[in-house]
Amino acid sequence: MSDRLSPPGALELDELVAEGVSPWLDGLVRGHLVSGRLSRLVEHTGVRGATSDPAALAEAVETDGAYRAQLAELASADICAADAVRAVAARDIRRACDELRPVHRATRGLDGLVSMDLDPRLAHDAESAVAEAERALRAVNRPNVMVKLPAAGEGIAAIRECIGEGIPVHITGVFSVARYRQALDAYLEGLQRALARGRRLSALSSAVSLPVGLLDAEVDARLAELGTPEALTLRGEAAVASARLFYQVYDDWFGGAHWRALAAAGAHPQRLVWTSTAVPDASSPSTRYVERLVTWGTINAMTLPTLEAAARRLVLSGDTLMGRHRAAQEVWDRLGRLGIDCEATARKLETACTERLTAAWGDLYAAVDAGRHTAFRAQPSGG
Repeated sequence: MSDRLSPPGALELDELVAEGVSPWLDGLVRGHLVSGRLSRLVEHTGVRGATSDPAALAEAVETDGAYRAQLAELASADICAADAVRAVAARDIRRACDELRPVHRATRGLDGLVSMDLDPRLAHDAESAVAEAERALRAVNRPNVMVKLPAAGEGIAAIRECIGEGIPVHITGVFSVARYRQALDAYLEGLQRALARGRRLSALSSAVSLPVGLLDAEVDARLAELGTPEALTLRGEAAVASARLFYQVYDDWFGGAHWRALAAAGAHPQRLVWTSTAVPDASSPSTRYVERLVTWGTINAMTLPTLEAAARRLVLSGDTLMGRHRAAQEVWDRLGRLGIDCEATARKLETACTERLTAAWGDLYAAVDAGRHTAFRAQPSGG
């Protein structure tokens, strides 16, 4: 993206924001911070949040000199590998939180948030998840940070416990309406526990991610294998259909009496986040998931290239999700008749995401460890 400044008061994504969508930067790394890029995105483009990614962080630690000084500090510190990795991640998240604090204050805590990954190997059950989340929050020490927890496996119980302890949670890897309902129920039960424990609900934020690109890629690969005319007409439709079904559930759930009581106590709605929004198909516009997933109160998390493309040109046509759940259900009914089951697809993708996340964290540990060793060897010997 060009570093040019927009005219005063003009945001390059103001039309998207006007439709109720919050643009977030996905894949936050230190280079976005030391270069001033995140600051410019917030001030002049309309970016309203950010989220980390362990794969992007691992690559940055290996290749970006911006981490060298901290790795040298950590080389001399008597700390374990987990603490070293947490320190590297926390420094980026803390600075991003500072950049987004004006947005957080202006929106009274609804936006201006930064979500931070947790090592899934340290958060394998509810008790461990709470302990690791608390360590991460202490390391960042900012009011506008959330921790990421996957919905699969023990995730739902961990989410419930974290919310109940007053820990803001970004729930990841939700691919089906059934799993989304579980995430909503965990949020409700967590908020009720937090309220009973005297927690301030207005300080609690939560979000749920539907990785739209991953869902489409899996379904489209199955459709391509089938190769029938009907199958081919459904390519690229599964994720948008799921988003519409999710939003219908969201609209019903947060319009219910059970939510009104919590809202009166200061609770924020648990927001939907569209992630994995990069479009791998070169024949499709790179902003496809930005233009097709537009409705009030949602978040679109974009990598920097997608943000650049969206800031250059967007063709919006108003709300694309609200009130379209019946047509969306028909899409999945047609997919079901072709042998593509929603729940089976979701379970497969959850497993793949868990494996990918675990591998990414392994790479991140290796990158930080290698950086510490390199810095240690480079230190002058004593004597």
